[in-house]
Amino acid sequence: MIYRRVLLKLTGELLGTPGQLGIDFLRVQRVANYLKHLKNNYEIELAIVVGGGNLFRGINLSDPNFDRAQADTIGMLGTIMNGLALQGKLKAIGVPSRVMSSLHTDQACEPYIRLKAIQHLDRGIITILAGGSGIPFFTTDTTAARMAAELDCDVLLKGSNVKGVYDSDPKKNPNATMFQELGYQEALIKGLMVMDDTAFAICKRMQIPIIVFDVDDLENIERILRGEKVGTLVK
Repeated sequence: MIYRRVLLKLTGELLGTPGQLGIDFLRVQRVANYLKHLKNNYEIELAIVVGGGNLFRGINLSDPNFDRAQADTIGMLGTIMNGLALQGKLKAIGVPSRVMSSLHTDQACEPYIRLKAIQHLDRGIITILAGGSGIPFFTTDTTAARMAAELDCDVLLKGSNVKGVYDSDPKKNPNATMFQELGYQEALIKGLMVMDDTAFAICKRMQIPIIVFDVDDLENIERILRGEKVGTLVK
């Protein structure tokens, strides 16, 4: 195992039915069961940043007159709902976990406090980081990069719906080529969208390796932990 403290960024779509809005608790159960398998078989400290795209995406709001800050707040609340759903399923199968939110919702989950989160990780508790960054205009990519830096994570695993980073959009170009490995500077020069600019800048400055991979196949996480080449490594 080449990584011990891992920041796993999960897209909200992993917790919902494809093509529909809402939480699919059968899919949440699948994720929870796999996380239990990871904890039982690997000595990892696992922090999870969960998105809210299965519930709401402020950036895709069709009404141009709707306040963007308000829309982002709705999206952050969606990530808390997903975090609580995942924690509920983990609790049901006996896996210790905590939901910590950067958005103030203290009656629903713990407030995010860096030293407290590190304490949870040190004790082997899966720490679900919800509520985005607690302020609008920042993506969950940025939240994941920030948390990976604050919590001294060895790697940021970005679960995606594609296999890695390509030289063009693989959904539009069937001949797109996937990179197995990239340097930060190379990714910047080529204009590759590894993560949003703010998130990428944090990882580059703090020298946190990023692995972009297809999270629909959850076993990819295990392959990465064993050192197998999966997805695209940016370092």
